[in-house]
Amino acid sequence: MPIQIKDDIVYILLKKIHEGDINAHGQHEVNLTEGDFAGRALTQAELMGTLDFLNQKGFINAKFSGNAYGNQEDVPDVTGPAEFDFRVANTYGSPDGPLPHLIAFEKAELTEKGVKMLQDMDANPPQAITKGPTTPVATKDMPFLEKVMVKGELEDIFDARDITEVVFRTMRDMMTNEASDRVAEELHEEAEPTEDKALQNEVADLWKDTNPIVAFLSRVRPPLEIKPEVFLRRINQEAGLSTDVDREEVVMAVFSATKDELSQERIQEIANFLPGKIREMWEQA
Repeated sequence: MPIQIKDDIVYILLKKIHEGDINAHGQHEVNLTEGDFAGRALTQAELMGTLDFLNQKGFINAKFSGNAYGNQEDVPDVTGPAEFDFRVANTYGSPDGPLPHLIAFEKAELTEKGVKMLQDMDANPPQAITKGPTTPVATKDMPFLEKVMVKGELEDIFDARDITEVVFRTMRDMMTNEASDRVAEELHEEAEPTEDKALQNEVADLWKDTNPIVAFLSRVRPPLEIKPEVFLRRINQEAGLSTDVDREEVVMAVFSATKDELSQERIQEIANFLPGKIREMWEQA
């Protein structure tokens, strides 16, 4: 079963890695205790899966050992601590043994991308951090395209931008111009705070389409009836998704980020245009 990436857990891990202390052996050491994740129902598999996600997506630069499912026989040997310059002590009570479980890192640091994300999250902490672990996890205060990238498990911010535009285009094709304009009026946040001109758009610019010909055609043709399977096929084809990208997951990521920007009235209005399974995905996002 895929591991859900929760932004409050991402935030905690980024801060812990960034703020780790140097111990007596000159190691950069971070202790993850049960209290760090109190009430958040985090399993060892989710912890390791989130660390692996951050590593693979370039938010941390890490090389670590350990089993994502936390079997005690896989606890690394740290009797020679000079072998490691970073160590995570996971003091969760393991389901298959009473000893603390250790995840050993040969190296670990935040990348420039990870530092940037931590700075953004420090400025606007995830709601689940401030409202408590029983609150549904949201990425409301992260920049729009970073939400899409993290939730959709995408490689980079440009993939998030391109996929967002295709999802928006397909949604817009089913809507009247008047309804589309009402949505655009509420999407005036920056898509991504950056000096890169290729990413300097408001979310509304992505909604209207940065391709002027496509934007024009959307205005002159009547709303289309698009079946759920056609909707998903268009996303897959027009966004050029690689085989390891889950198209439903990325659509849900765009939906979730978009709903964070909209009023309940607009959210319901969009739902009324979406067919069957796509409407269910919209409502669940």
